[in-house]
Amino acid sequence: MRAYSIFSIPNDLPEDHRQQRKHMLARLGLAWLAMMQVMMFAFPGYLRSESMAPENLALLDDAIVLMNWAGLLLTVPVMLYCAYPIWQGAMRSLREYRVGMDIPVALGIMVAFVPSVISTFKGQGEVYFDSVTMFVAFLLTARYFELCARQSINRSLSFQRIEALRAVISVKADTLAFWFVLIQVALALILGAVWFYYQPDHAIAVMVALFVMSCPCAMSMSVPTAVAAAQAGLTANPTTQDSEIRQLSALTEKISKQNLYGSIAWHLLMAPLAAIGLVSPWVAAVSMLLSSMLVALNSWRIYRRRVAVVPMVIAEATA
Repeated sequence: MRAYSIFSIPNDLPEDHRQQRKHMLARLGLAWLAMMQVMMFAFPGYLRSESMAPENLALLDDAIVLMNWAGLLLTVPVMLYCAYPIWQGAMRSLREYRVGMDIPVALGIMVAFVPSVISTFKGQGEVYFDSVTMFVAFLLTARYFELCARQSINRSLSFQRIEALRAVISVKADTLAFWFVLIQVALALILGAVWFYYQPDHAIAVMVALFVMSCPCAMSMSVPTAVAAAQAGLTANPTTQDSEIRQLSALTEKISKQNLYGSIAWHLLMAPLAAIGLVSPWVAAVSMLLSSMLVALNSWRIYRRRVAVVPMVIAEATA
């Protein structure tokens, strides 16, 4: 991304694009700030252990209740303002009777947020505001990178080819993610009922862990990050040669599919462990973070390979 700054807005952008980028950058910044603060507020909950002395446990429980309310107060702006494009996209998809990535994303966020609000008002139970803010921050990051790349590159043949590829892959990814999330949510409800029958105290933790894992963060980032990396590579090293465009398109499609199917494999690996109670909700949230980071790093290979074309061409010319 060395060809331009992702935080500075180009002067030659149309006014509507400038406003779009300003609003998205504001949402992104607020989401990251809230995420860091909410994760700090959630830390006392990770320290709780029944083996602690009774007076220390009572004091820690009081602190956890207070921190949960603080986490809720910071998560509400993230839900209402930062995640607004997600709600907007989900409603648009519903009105148009089509499957969009925003629908399972919105569903995954809500199934983590609503039980957390209930637990906060009751003053007992697990909360997952850190997971909610983390999901929103990472999704907005991927979309902001994609927006920067799309606004910075010339509307050339190469841009159009990559955009056409993005449209085709996104439809498949959206449909796959939608059905995957529906299956995950149904599985969470069924297994939660089973756990509630045999061990009620552990049922909520298992069900919420499965709900957290049902949010397709890595899946929703699989195509946008790959396309953004390809467009950034074209910005750093433009080309009009059809052979190079074909190679870049093929690599982008390959990496997108690797991201998509790899994230699904990660879900399939973690879901059985969560179903039998071996994965706590915070571990599920961390696993989603790791899968998202792996998707981003894998997509970065497209940019690095495209930038590496320049020294290769120079070396061949001087040989």
